[in-house]
Order: sequence, then C-alpha cells, then structure tokens
Amino acid sequence: MTITLATLPTVVAQGESQTLEFKKSTNELHRAGKTLCGFLNTDGGQVLIGVTPEGRVVGLQVADITLREIALMLGRFEPPVRIGMDRIDLGDGKTVVVLDAPVARQLVPFVFDGKPYKRVGSATMSMPQEEYARLLLDRNHSRHRWENQPAEGVRLEDLDHEEILRTRATAIEQRRLSAGTSMDVGDILDRLGLRIDGQLTNAAQMLYGTTFLPRYPQAQLKLGRFRGTKITGDIIDNRQEYMHAFAMVREAIAWLDRTLPLSARFPPGAINREDRLPVPADALREIIINAVIHRDVSNASSYVAIAVFDDRIEVRSIGDFPTGMRAELLSREHLSVRRNPLIADAFHRTGAIEAWGRGTNRVIEACRAYGIPEPTFVDADGAVIVTFKANVVADAGTPHADPSGATLTERQRAILQILEQKPAMALREISAALEGAPSDRRLREELLHLKQRGLVEQSGHGRGSSWSRKRGGE
Repeated sequence: MTITLATLPTVVAQGESQTLEFKKSTNELHRAGKTLCGFLNTDGGQVLIGVTPEGRVVGLQVADITLREIALMLGRFEPPVRIGMDRIDLGDGKTVVVLDAPVARQLVPFVFDGKPYKRVGSATMSMPQEEYARLLLDRNHSRHRWENQPAEGVRLEDLDHEEILRTRATAIEQRRLSAGTSMDVGDILDRLGLRIDGQLTNAAQMLYGTTFLPRYPQAQLKLGRFRGTKITGDIIDNRQEYMHAFAMVREAIAWLDRTLPLSARFPPGAINREDRLPVPADALREIIINAVIHRDVSNASSYVAIAVFDDRIEVRSIGDFPTGMRAELLSREHLSVRRNPLIADAFHRTGAIEAWGRGTNRVIEACRAYGIPEPTFVDADGAVIVTFKANVVADAGTPHADPSGATLTERQRAILQILEQKPAMALREISAALEGAPSDRRLREELLHLKQRGLVEQSGHGRGSSWSRKRGGE
C-alpha cells in the first residue's frame, strides 16, 4: 500500500494494529526494526516514523545521516529482505517516513539483530524458540510445499474476484490488513502471499478458483444424509460439489441448516422460545473450517465430507494430522500446526480462525455448555474424522418430521405452510409470503429439497414454473 499526503490522515486514524505502528522519531529505530521483523513473520505491515503513538502527525527532519541510520537498521535482517521506504512531505521541512514490510512467507522466519519477533495485535513480542525452530523447518520445506507451487493453467481472470475483494474488506475490518490496501485483485493476492513473482499459486486456486475439473479434483465437498446409523442405510440426501474453500464453508453450513432439525424450549425464567440445533452452530462452523483449511490439498483424491446419521454428525477431511499433532492433543492446550499456511492465513485475516490453536478447545467447551457429549477426534485410514454425538431425528409427532422420516428445518416447514394456502405459487409469491426470505437461489434449493422428499411438486420450467403442495406426500 502506498500512503500519500491525502490518505495519511485516514490511515493514522485507524490507530496502531496488527499491520501498523507509529514511531515519533528515529530515536526509536531499533524498536522499529523489531516491529518490522514482527510484521515480516506475521501479516506484513508498515511503520510510520514521524507519528506519535497517540496518532499525532509531527513529522521529522530527514537529513543524509537520517537515511544512513535507516539503511543500517534495514541491513540487520536475516534472511535479507527488501523493506520499502517512502517519504511523505508535510511541508515546513517535515517528513513522515513510511517503512513497508512485505508478506514474504517463503522466507519466514526472519530475525532482527539475531533475534526473532512476531506481531500479536498491536504489540511486538519476542518469538519463542520452539516456534522459531518450527518455522525454520517449514521454511526449509516451503519450496516443495504444494500450495506454494505455480497453479497450472490458472489465470487471474479465472479466480473469484468478488471473493478476493470480500477477503480484503473483511481483513481490513478485522485490522489484519492495512486499510489502504489496493482494490486491485492482483495486489491483494500479492499481499496475501498467494502470487509469487506474478505467478498464481495452488493456494490461490484452492481459495478463489472457479473451475476445478479436471486439474483440481481435490476441491470436492461431499454432503450426505443417511437414514439410520450406518452409511449402508438409505440415502435421504446426497450432494457432491467442487468449489473454492470459502464457498465450501458457506455451502456446508447452509446445507446443515437445511438438513438438521430444530427443537424448541423455554429456558428457565425466560419468556422467549429458544430454537436449538442438535449441535452448537459455532462448534459445527469451527470444525468445518478446520476440515477445509487443514485437509491434504496436495492429494488429488482429497475431499471434505459431512455425513449426518440419526445419532451423529461426522465431518471428515482427507489427510493425516500435520507433523507434531495428535488427536489427544486437541482437547488440551496445543500449538497451532498448519498444514497449509497460506490457506489458513487467508481465513485468519478474515477473522474466521485464530492463530493460536484454540479452536478445538472452544468446540469442546461449547458442547459442554450445550449439554451434549464432547466430539471425538480420530485420525484413521488417511483421514481426520470429527464426530458429534447427537439425536438428529425429530419426533414423529412433531411438524419437524416429514412422512419419509426425514427431518425438516423451520424454513422448510414455513414453505409447506405457505403452499397449503394456494394451489400453485410462483417463486416470487413464496418469497413475498416467507418471513425473512432468503435469496431466490437459496429458496429454489429449499423447494428442490422438498421436491426430492416428495412433499412439493413443480409445474413448468424456469421463471414460469409454479410450486404446489404434493397431496400424495401427506
């Protein structure tokens, strides 16, 4: 990001953050070096010299000796790295110096004056020796890591630009990307470390790709609802999609929302009803995200699968646990070991995950608070399987069950009630009558889901089609 005199007030108003720090003068050059090292080892960032920690722009006088001192400081990084330097002329002989540490993940970890640092929020901290050693090992293997390799046959125009811009906006909101980051999608990918020397990486394709077959079959999401407790039971719903990582998470969560039943209760002392899924929604979301970002994307046969049985929900991702991680460690404090650092970092920037390895601990705590058993974590047959024990079959006497024994969501039941009122209704009529109506695409998916269950029928095709309650399904 290039900061100009016009944009300086806006940037300064953001305050110090994960990617921005202020130094009043060159008397703090050594501390600025530590901060730049922390930026290099995390999300990149900028140091503004000539701005007080409170955000007051005071500037400084820049002489030849000032530039030599800065140059000497910038020469004390290992491995060597190019730190950008810009000067903003304030007038009256005053200048703000901007030092820009890029994202250079293939070179992490960096040291300044022989010591490693990292950025945590708006603070710069010494990096623990154990973490430094692990990153050093990762660096030695990074050139061979699949996500770092060039994406074969993928061009910038082949990616989901809307999703890239959404990542930028969310990351800025989370203060994990500089507020002045360009809207150019190529520049955003550079900042995220997803384009190296102008070449898109496999990580960029898995995060934002739009076409996956035949080269990237590992971008597969499998969704299945099985009657009973075994995979050999009847298949009530079965879907297989190929999509990028962010879309995969959203689709999986939306499918579970349509598939899992809701139960209702009145908490003690409360006057409002509380609708409950069989498993805490936040816990499901956390595990799905983990499955998507930690799967073995280098394996062309890899996929993420979610299977719902009458007594449990299984989330499966292909790939063993990363080196240094075991199933039994997930229920206690543990380091964050990332199989795919670039993919994980993009999710971290959006606030979807932390960088501290506490996600599974939060899942366990959420299940305990919900009053259901803790999930189990198993590493078997080349896959990681997380299982939530929960009753996902609604009582047969409640409106949550359809005649086939499958369960309905609140929205699906509301659609059926609307269709009871009129012999045939167009999509727009159903949408107008539905409280909190979803998008047309999502509503159409709900109707197709009910059609598959034999509860509604469709007349006509396309926009001229109409929907009605199937009486034979009652």
